Amino acid sequence: MIDYSVWDHIEVSDDEDDTHPNIDTPSLFKWRHEARVERMDQFIKAGEDLEKGLAESKRKLTEAQKKTKNLSSSVTDDAKAELSKAQAEEKRLKKEERDWEKKLEDHRREEKKMPWSVDTLCKEGFSKSVMNVKPDVKEDTEEQKEQKHKTFVEKYEKEIKHFGMMKRWDDSQKYLSDNPHLVCEETANYLVIMCIDLEVEEKKALMEQVAHQTIVMQFVLELAKSLKVDPRGCFRQFFAKIKTADQQYQDAFNDELESFKGRVRGRAKIRIERAMKEYEEEERQKRLGPGGLDPAEVYESLPEEMQKCFDEKDIAMLQTVITKLDPTEAKVHMKRCIDSGLWVPNSQADEGDDKEEDATYEALNKEMGEQKIE
Repeated sequence: MIDYSVWDHIEVSDDEDDTHPNIDTPSLFKWRHEARVERMDQFIKAGEDLEKGLAESKRKLTEAQKKTKNLSSSVTDDAKAELSKAQAEEKRLKKEERDWEKKLEDHRREEKKMPWSVDTLCKEGFSKSVMNVKPDVKEDTEEQKEQKHKTFVEKYEKEIKHFGMMKRWDDSQKYLSDNPHLVCEETANYLVIMCIDLEVEEKKALMEQVAHQTIVMQFVLELAKSLKVDPRGCFRQFFAKIKTADQQYQDAFNDELESFKGRVRGRAKIRIERAMKEYEEEERQKRLGPGGLDPAEVYESLPEEMQKCFDEKDIAMLQTVITKLDPTEAKVHMKRCIDSGLWVPNSQADEGDDKEEDATYEALNKEMGEQKIE
């Protein structure tokens, strides 16, 4: 036998068309519907308040039980007196917890008795569907993932940053309730990059705050993966669990947070070192002479007497030093000086690279007065 009694209490007053001719029917239906929606919202809000009260009661009871356990191991008179107070407080909190549970149970029982309406009849009955056949889902390529991330960030960057700056559990939950599209991998990836950027900029306090929100998002995604559901449908479960003072879960969260901040600092350090190397290489490329040599490196390779000539920009001194060197060694040094730009031959003597290489040392004494040191 099919039980049709569930249909006995359906509130459809705003769908009725039997009204007085002098009454504005559309307005009447609208007012009725708004009043019903407001009652529903108030009822839902009352349920959320009861859940928060129960969670807070559990947290206080856990703390009281820890205190009682710690005091029970002490034998001093003061500790015994304090233990008596702690035990009384624990007893009171247990009674308070039972009261909250009874209120929440009554609220849920009342919810089942509420009449159905057009707003509740259309809501889904299950949070997930189980299919016998697993659909063949084609994984996105790296290019597609990158484009998807770029498009998402361009559209919701402001909202992601706002979430990253939040501190309180309740604020984060409400913000994700209002913006469920943010509960995804793209948000988590952007927050990771944001943390590294802040660490590079030495905004350490702000980095730690965004890191906290990053781990919040990653825990939600991991929970969704373990439950095999859409992340947008399970983030409330994460907040409910983290706010009920589940110590093991809280410790796991804090451990992952500290580990993540360490990884961020490491990545930021690597990025800074890479940027410094790139900057140094750019500066080096700017210094390179016509032959592709770095003047700073060539200067360091010169004999001390030649270095002094360039320091004082004394051509006569350089001529004297060159004459004292072995001809082959002098030619090598002068060739490197020209290629690095330390020594700039006179334009009239520049008749080609090959000819200049061969004549550098032999013509040095004759050309010394026509050349200049850079």
